[in-house]
Amino acid sequence: MNKEKAHEKLKDFLKKNKHRVTSERFEVLDFALDYKGHFGADDLYIEMKNKKSNISRATVYSTLELLVQCNLLAKRNFGDGKTRYESSFNRKNHDHLICINCGEIKEFTSPKIQEIVEEICETLGYEEAGYSFNVFGKCKDPDNCKHYKHNKAKNK
Repeated sequence: MNKEKAHEKLKDFLKKNKHRVTSERFEVLDFALDYKGHFGADDLYIEMKNKKSNISRATVYSTLELLVQCNLLAKRNFGDGKTRYESSFNRKNHDHLICINCGEIKEFTSPKIQEIVEEICETLGYEEAGYSFNVFGKCKDPDNCKHYKHNKAKNK
């Protein structure tokens, strides 16, 4: 991943949309791009504080929204009412399988799903700009489901 390109994209977006270009926004960008997996705004804020950042919670929240607007991050909702983010910079499209018991999120890609999206766009006269596909299920192996283990221990 080339962070310089991400910085350039953010800087161009901020200038074009008359937002201030600040070092704090680039700091949030760097932490967001380095974050492994999906994260909430508070997760990122805590990570930054743990690494001695002086960033404010408000700056993290507002910058994450700007990063979504300029397509450096994707906003995700996995059915639990929490907004999560993930890098969309230099990443291939992918889908998510979510356990409704333990909340585990597995990423996967499927050429068939991509073909269906392309076909639907073509049929309805649209140009694809991206998509989000979430599959909800339950872990087949209850012994390895975090939620199941937690409830099992609680009921003893």
